[in-house]
Parts: sequence; structure tokens; C-alpha cells
Amino acid sequence: MAKLGIPGGRRKPAPEHHPRIRAMRMTDVAHVHAIDCAVSAIPWPRHMLHAELGKSGTVDIVCVIGNEVVGFVLTSRYADVWHVLNVAVRPDHWRRGIGRMMLVEVIERAQLLPNLGFTLEVRVSNHGAIALYRKLGFIDHGARPRYYTDNNEDALIMWRDGIPEDAVAEGRR
Repeated sequence: MAKLGIPGGRRKPAPEHHPRIRAMRMTDVAHVHAIDCAVSAIPWPRHMLHAELGKSGTVDIVCVIGNEVVGFVLTSRYADVWHVLNVAVRPDHWRRGIGRMMLVEVIERAQLLPNLGFTLEVRVSNHGAIALYRKLGFIDHGARPRYYTDNNEDALIMWRDGIPEDAVAEGRR
């Protein structure tokens, strides 16, 4: 039975319950740290999160639903590449497209500086994240043996070209 004429019986979420992406603020650090502690074997210390926000050349964002931070991405520019430092979504919001939405936003914001590429490291066992990164145009580019100190797991190094896809299609490089 459909409620309010919406197929499948589900109500459309109120606008305040739609995910919104915005720049990370210092007041978000406690929430970001809690998410990182919930999903990471090696969470960032709070002081490092504060320090990252204070740096120039960063694109650090959060996803907010209502008034709750449910995910974050930390990205810093080093010379001619953007390094995706951390991507995390609160476990109760996994598989809802939030990680993808945040990464697309970071790529769009970062591409305001033309021709800069993107790189990241990801645990070789994190198949869901690897699949997402590949869908977003990242390609495998080697490994860092025993990169993760909690269990000596290797990291897959991935890169993404910084040139927008429409420019590549038109032959502009």
C-alpha cells in the first residue's frame, strides 16, 4: 500500500533529512573524530584533525543530515597532486551513496585548479572502497607493502587524472 501516493509505501524524506555537503568546520572535529574512531583501526588524533583544517591547500568536507555529521573527506594539495587523506562514513549510513557524493564534491572543488591529479592509499582488503574509487576514475598504481601499522596490511596506491572528463573527450589537455 502506498502512503501519500508514493510507490512502495515510503514517504519522501523531509528536506532537512537530505544529505548536504559543506566545508568542515572546527566545531565538526569531535563528530569527525567519533566517526573515524568507529570505522578506522588507526584513527587520526583530534589535534591532527584540527591541524589539517588550519592548513592552506586543503579541501575538507563533511556530509550532514539534519544537524548530524555522518561522513567526511580530508584532502590536501601537495605540489601538483591532491592527496585524499581520509574518507569515512558513519556505519549506520553505509551503502547510501554518501561516500561517493562526498568524493564527487571534493573532485569538483579541487578541479577549480586545473590539471591537478588525485592520489590515495586504500587497504587491499577494502573491496567496497576500491570499487567506488575505480568507478570515480581512479586506477591502480602500485602498492605500499605493510603500509598499515595495525596489521601490516598492504595499501593499494590509486591515481586519478586531474583533467575533467569532458576536456579529455574534446582533446583538450
